[in-house]
Amino acid sequence: MNVDRAAEELIAEAAAAPVDGWGFGWLAGRATEERPPWGYARLIGERMARADSALDVDTGGGEVLAEVPHAPKLLTATEAWPPNVEVARRTLRRVGATVVAVAQDAPLPFRDGSFDLVVSRHPVRTDWAQTARVLRPGGTFLSQQIGAGTMRELSEAILGPLPPPTQRHPEHAAAAAEAAGLRVVDLRHATLRAVFSDIGAVVWFLRKVIWTVPGFTVDRYREQLRNLHRHIVDEGPFVAHAQRFLIEATRC
Repeated sequence: MNVDRAAEELIAEAAAAPVDGWGFGWLAGRATEERPPWGYARLIGERMARADSALDVDTGGGEVLAEVPHAPKLLTATEAWPPNVEVARRTLRRVGATVVAVAQDAPLPFRDGSFDLVVSRHPVRTDWAQTARVLRPGGTFLSQQIGAGTMRELSEAILGPLPPPTQRHPEHAAAAAEAAGLRVVDLRHATLRAVFSDIGAVVWFLRKVIWTVPGFTVDRYREQLRNLHRHIVDEGPFVAHAQRFLIEATRC
């Protein structure tokens, strides 16, 4: 099969596939990514088992929160992307969680000191003042976040050379947490290998993880996608590296 024709078929398949929720099952057999060594799902499961009231910020489709073995009496989640809200409500029904639709960057719609645990996996942005406000004194915030320069190799394959990243550094997050009145008790970073076996996996990933190439569309970057397809065909799977950090803080 002609190389460009093969690329177009894979691109079209990925462009038509749904990207709602926050699961990555569509990539099975087509892409892999190492998991952080700290085991975020296990950590929040342990914290949830000891909590009376908990909040999950930016829950996505609720996939991670739904796996907690023992949910607290009061379990709430927020989500700002409208297609994910109903997905999360269906997913989290089995753990008795209430899903609240919110506007991106709006204040958290909860009273001061509402929760003894706030968690968030890959938040779009952490509002540290709001997080501290809704935590009870002695309460805990636990979050796995996207680190600086994540998937840089993939971003540059589409966009070309980029300047050094200025955002999402773990130490900046720790400083912001402390400034909001939280005490950081754990801060860890990991670089994780991600492997894309075909261009369809790349397209689907870029449609879902929208900050990798802001404003991504197939039509806008078709030539770059074809070039990347040729690279995969000639040299093997495309390798990039995800950056993650874990931060845990308590309200003083």
